[in-house]
Amino acid sequence: MDVVIIGAGQAGVQVALSLRQKGHEGGITLIGDEAHLPYQRPPLSKAYLKGEMGRDSLTLRPSDALASQGITLRLGTRVTGIDRAGHLVVTDGEPVSYDRLVLATGTRPRALTLPGADLPGLFALRGIEDADALGAALQTAHNVVIIGGGFIGLEVAATARAKGLTVTVVEAGPRVMARAVAPAVSTWFESMHRGMGTTVLTGAGVAAIDGTARVEAVVLSDGTRLPADLVLVGIGAVPNAELALAAGLPCPNGIEVDAQGRTADPNVFAVGDCALHPNPYAGGPFRLESVQNAIDQAKAVAAALLGDTAPYDAVPWFWSDQGVAKLQTTGLAISPDAHVLRGDPSEGRFTVFHLRGGVMIAADSVNMPADHMAARRLVAARAMIAPETLADPAIPLKSLI
Repeated sequence: MDVVIIGAGQAGVQVALSLRQKGHEGGITLIGDEAHLPYQRPPLSKAYLKGEMGRDSLTLRPSDALASQGITLRLGTRVTGIDRAGHLVVTDGEPVSYDRLVLATGTRPRALTLPGADLPGLFALRGIEDADALGAALQTAHNVVIIGGGFIGLEVAATARAKGLTVTVVEAGPRVMARAVAPAVSTWFESMHRGMGTTVLTGAGVAAIDGTARVEAVVLSDGTRLPADLVLVGIGAVPNAELALAAGLPCPNGIEVDAQGRTADPNVFAVGDCALHPNPYAGGPFRLESVQNAIDQAKAVAAALLGDTAPYDAVPWFWSDQGVAKLQTTGLAISPDAHVLRGDPSEGRFTVFHLRGGVMIAADSVNMPADHMAARRLVAARAMIAPETLADPAIPLKSLI
């Protein structure tokens, strides 16, 4: 059985490696549209952007390590179509035949569709080239405006402030990271960033980008004009599902798959950021954008390719490094009806638990790695623990597992 994987990111590489680890002896071809060796993306907005990590350190596996496992790399190759009837991947070079196909196409930054959004000086952050361009621009920038108060926006805000730049974060929602964390955690991070000298504007819409030859200002919906010579757009991501859609596969919000990662075509699978999968922690179809999901789901898909019928059910977890704060979250904070605080936010070390019907569904830990590790197991166990017990820091969380 020859397996072809479209997408040479974390998920695609993990599928290839896991297939070999599980004893697959057939061909494995990994196709990537970038010329670079497969690399990690999370450090791009953190250590790499700060100059603390070089390109070589980002590499997931050296080319000789992949070759030694019989994994064929086709980098710098653009896939233009999928011929499901002929079991062919059509590229801008030679076509590639497959017995099983895995789509690990990831996502791309959501584009800003406003007047002036095509001016030079606007940046998005997804790949190495984006990070290099943004890093170079930060060396000469003075006024930075970041549109979007999510993980990437706030991570870059902290880096820009550390360089002494004037930074404004514009968030359309009522609080930063609203989809990911509890209100108390948003409040703490907003206060931390303001304490670093960043202006954080919530409930603020953007009407236009102003400038002649390049960006000069961001104009808000209320008419406020924010001077800017660099704008980072971090307003979410869009799944790269066009290939699957053109091939006739259902793609309501990402490439729809079953619990084993299989699409409507039994010979085609999807994995990682692009895959809309049944998620037990979401209570239905969900698309996760995280390294944890990319790795764990890839392992499950590799097993399914070899005949395993076990469903993918790993507990989600995420992290974000912002300034001196490490945020670690686990579970999915969907429709909680209660929150429990453990620790003291004023000391910069605390955890907030999300409960629904008394069940722990998620937890956000700030500078509390031990809490995070315990919470991952508690969320996976659908633990029901009395709020007063959760709130008591004298009771070790690991004793409640």
